[in-house]
Amino acid sequence: MKIVRATITALTVAAAFAAPAGQAAPVFNFQFTPGTSAQAQQGFIDAAARWSATLTDNITVNLTVGTQALGGGILGQAASAQHHHAYASYRSALDADRTSPLDNTAVAHLPATTFGMLINHTANNPNGASSATPYLDNNGSSNNTTVFISNAQAKALAMPVTEQALPGCIGNCDGFIQFNSNLAFDFNSGDGIGATQYDFVGMAAHEIGHTLGFISGVDVLDFNAPPNNGPFNDDEFTYVSGLDLYRYSPLSAASGAIDWTADARAKYFSIDGGTTLGPQFSTGPTFGDGRQASHWKDLMMLGLMDPTAALGELLPLTANDRMAMDAIGYSLAPVPEASQAAMYGAALLMALAWGGRRKYFHGNIN
Repeated sequence: MKIVRATITALTVAAAFAAPAGQAAPVFNFQFTPGTSAQAQQGFIDAAARWSATLTDNITVNLTVGTQALGGGILGQAASAQHHHAYASYRSALDADRTSPLDNTAVAHLPATTFGMLINHTANNPNGASSATPYLDNNGSSNNTTVFISNAQAKALAMPVTEQALPGCIGNCDGFIQFNSNLAFDFNSGDGIGATQYDFVGMAAHEIGHTLGFISGVDVLDFNAPPNNGPFNDDEFTYVSGLDLYRYSPLSAASGAIDWTADARAKYFSIDGGTTLGPQFSTGPTFGDGRQASHWKDLMMLGLMDPTAALGELLPLTANDRMAMDAIGYSLAPVPEASQAAMYGAALLMALAWGGRRKYFHGNIN
């Protein structure tokens, strides 16, 4: 058996975005799959523009995007190009890329050459094979010295990139994004979201966020344990993401390690070794809370990278989303006060959207 990571003739269109005068920004090159409407194409362009206005990294992100009929209640799905890197090299790149006080704090609290982790459901768990009981793994083996990050994130950190051709992509790409054409979408979030529609631009921005590096390897652990697969020894789980290095629980913080377990205990974002409790993460579809770990905790209105979306719900990019991107190596554009107020107003609209509406979760195929 082997560890499983879930994964999945076209028109070609390039879309680039101009940053404000004097400000660098990511450029997103889109290739649209056949049948993607002009409205949907513009929706993807508007979503990318949101990230271009947020980040100041001078990189090019190549995406294949489109719409297609998908099953069940899935709104959309995405796959991102990812690659293994030595943790020590990754930390050095973060150190060289520091541009904010948050970066300074985050890098200062990252271990120098190897990181410890709480883990469970492994074949060599000292509490018994595949036991759900967490244990501390800090023996310096491959899973303590390797990170698995997206190619877009590696570009932002000036790290080597191995080009990939993902299923669904047109040639090499950094990500593939697809939405369910069977569902009703509102393509203009500027005047709110229709009560019987989904926020297309917000959803597209969400999936682009995964491509940029808002990912977690905990889902690999969550899936690769009985009854699904495995069990496997801990040193085979070399899928700790850049975001996972800020994933803590009270138990892991007391051990001086990240929390990389698959269970329902609360996990939170922290840039200072777990001392300060930030927004919570989802904890896994199988052994956790039912949501993929590469998201904020559901039903807490934490940000764009929440795991679900409701009819009529506006999906804004929040301070939590910005904080996470800053920590994993991106540089942020300043947020004008007017924009801060708009973000707060959007959060109030989100609160109204939660009440009594059915929610659909969307799956990643990272």
